[in-house]
Amino acid sequence: MAIRSRGRPRIPADLRQLIRAMAQDNPTWGERRIAAELLVKLGLRVSPRTVRRYMPKGTGGTRRGAPAHRWRTFLRSHASVLLASDFCVVVTARFRVVYVFVVMEIASRRLVHVNATDHPTAAWTLQQFREVLATPHGYRFVLHDRDSIYSPWLDTAVTAMGVRVLRTPIQAPQANAHCERLLGSLRRECLDFLIPLTENHLLQIPKVWMTHYNRGRPHTSLGPGIPHPPAGLPATPLTGHRLPSDSRVTTRSILGGLHHEYGLELAA
Repeated sequence: MAIRSRGRPRIPADLRQLIRAMAQDNPTWGERRIAAELLVKLGLRVSPRTVRRYMPKGTGGTRRGAPAHRWRTFLRSHASVLLASDFCVVVTARFRVVYVFVVMEIASRRLVHVNATDHPTAAWTLQQFREVLATPHGYRFVLHDRDSIYSPWLDTAVTAMGVRVLRTPIQAPQANAHCERLLGSLRRECLDFLIPLTENHLLQIPKVWMTHYNRGRPHTSLGPGIPHPPAGLPATPLTGHRLPSDSRVTTRSILGGLHHEYGLELAA
């Protein structure tokens, strides 16, 4: 004789998975909000108590997930008018510490500005922002961390240029994840393989890599795509595995052969 399980039967597995996904994608939603979404939008009548049973721990309108969710939503909504900046440290062949400063555009992943100095100050950093914001632009926000170099005086001067300064939360480097990823790429693809001799030498290396990063390096986050694509790229992806019979592949060396860029040109 089969033994019947006690209590209500479990809801279908695909519905349980949907509830978990909705709770994770919308950290500010509670069980009543999810139950209402299921009923009104999908025609599935599930009680809030049952929804709560299958929601992952730490979700459901708690303080744990909501701030990060709001921050991600803000970045996605304002990416086209948002600049982010950050520093990284490089040691030269003579063991001098040099600071590399970068500014990037979040939406296009374009590296807007790069410079280096062995003595970063608030005045020097302000001059870098002046160079970025001197020409007409549509930016509304500048994002940076809470490093002491970004003094209140610097933020006030940057705000006077017509943009709003956003400071990342305390001890939250992931809030400036795009710049962190950019600096990681700069190290892995460039600085880890080259030893700068002087500050001037170091300054030239990132500037060459900046052109490659903006115009020759495919970015997975863009589809893949290129932030500032050069002329001559195929209008549509080529189908199949055969190169066009009327073209040949060209190669261009970057940073002494550390990287190469490829393209197509009509055969003679």
